[in-house]
Amino acid sequence: MQSTMMPVQLSTNWILDRAGTYFGEQTILGRRPDKSTYRCSYADIRRRARQLAQALRDKAGVARGDPVATLCWNHSWHLESYFGIPAAGAVLHTLNLRLSPDDIAYIMDSAGDRVLIVDDVLLPVWERVKPLLRKPPSHVIVVPFDGGAAAAAADGTQGYEEFIAGDASAYEYPAQDENEAVGMCYTSGTTGRPKGVVYSHRSMVLHAITGCMPDLFALSARDQVMMVTPMFHANAWAVPFSAAMVGAGQILPGPHLGAEDLLDLMEEGQATMALGVPTIWMMIFQALSAPTRERRLVKGMRMLIGGAAVPQSMVANFERLDMHILQGWGMTETSPLASVPILKPAQAALPTHERQAIRAMQGMAVPLVEMRIVDDIEGVRPWDGQSSGEVQVRGPWITGSYHDTPNDPGKFTDDGWLRTGDIGTIDAQGYMRLVDRSKDMIKSGGEWISSVELENLAMGHPAVAEASVVAIPHPKWGERPLVVVVKRPGAEVDAAALREFMRPKLARYQVPDDFEWVDAIPKTSTGKFLKTKMREMYRDRLSVTPD
Repeated sequence: MQSTMMPVQLSTNWILDRAGTYFGEQTILGRRPDKSTYRCSYADIRRRARQLAQALRDKAGVARGDPVATLCWNHSWHLESYFGIPAAGAVLHTLNLRLSPDDIAYIMDSAGDRVLIVDDVLLPVWERVKPLLRKPPSHVIVVPFDGGAAAAAADGTQGYEEFIAGDASAYEYPAQDENEAVGMCYTSGTTGRPKGVVYSHRSMVLHAITGCMPDLFALSARDQVMMVTPMFHANAWAVPFSAAMVGAGQILPGPHLGAEDLLDLMEEGQATMALGVPTIWMMIFQALSAPTRERRLVKGMRMLIGGAAVPQSMVANFERLDMHILQGWGMTETSPLASVPILKPAQAALPTHERQAIRAMQGMAVPLVEMRIVDDIEGVRPWDGQSSGEVQVRGPWITGSYHDTPNDPGKFTDDGWLRTGDIGTIDAQGYMRLVDRSKDMIKSGGEWISSVELENLAMGHPAVAEASVVAIPHPKWGERPLVVVVKRPGAEVDAAALREFMRPKLARYQVPDDFEWVDAIPKTSTGKFLKTKMREMYRDRLSVTPD
């Protein structure tokens, strides 16, 4: 027997048309470099995205499958590109503007970008990248983000508004298979050169639909979603596609990521959900805790947090403010949503601290994603909450190879699973808890110590704003943990007090003796603690742990 269902191909073009047709009046709120705000609608986004698609094909000669790069902050022109580039049959390639010119040039050469869309305020970055490229893009389109008219420059750039000018009401999308490429992101490259991950129309649409489920992002047309996560970071966790699909409003903060700026925009846009890495929310909690004016934020606001483990103390702190954290775990290779700590009905009656402990875990695999724990020696590990191993995943939006390096035995198993490099456990209820990144585990006297566990414990102390842990050498034990701490403004804590605070929840060999007090911890371009830099900074420091 054969299916009688229509063979309709999944496409982000459907999301664009749905948003513009059914939710055309919904507002997109943005902020310019001068902090002035502007508004547009999904009807505007649809019209202008189609104009961009037509211009890319007719004026820039972009063909199906050609990569088109964006070097942009979070704003409405970037949102137009999210839809307009795929609508041309091309591949949206978001560039991380915080990378070095060398890395950006390497990534553009690796991708083979045909066209670049760049903010006017980021032209100095582009000028440093351009001479490093083997083959620069044929067209450079300049977005007038600063509010002025971005005229064509002597070096051959074109103004975005001039480029997309024209009636595209009769524009027809190219016929595409749902498995054709829609977007491309590169990994952070913390252990080597960045690698390209190429998403399909099918994977992006399935991811968008799943993300809206009630136990996950729970997005609807009644939401206003603030995109603090950069739109170049795993497509802002693909939330712009989910939000557009259901007609949720979007709030795009541009380059202004300070706590007060973000809180001001949350108030103006009446954000019901916001997404960002833990360091952003640590900063926002400090601002909310300061004796300043009362904030008129939406009660029950949700915060989607990813990119690093969330301390249980952060879950508890925000809950007291009637703001609720939803932690998501994933990576560029997983589009990025792979797991969420969903509370089951039977857990509703648990004491508050137990429910918060569950929400601080990385959680269970989301629908359509499979997960397992594997040890190189003992194989697939049981779900007992104790047996640890590498977290491996597979599913319809999990990459099965890398662009330019399709065969990477270090990242993919023979039976088709992605090796994430994260070490974790899964308990009998199916909840995954990350122990550490494999390269960040500390081996002391033959015993493993989790840097993530120590970081979360240290950040539970009321005087600690941030804490990161790396290994330093010890003549007898091999390695010992060094806790690098940023204190909260006006707060005081010394090494002895913090050590005693952490001791009750640790085995004796896990209790740290080495502490360092700093004004700031090095971070990656996406706000994660930069462990490679920290290991380099403290590589000559010897542990004071007694023999």
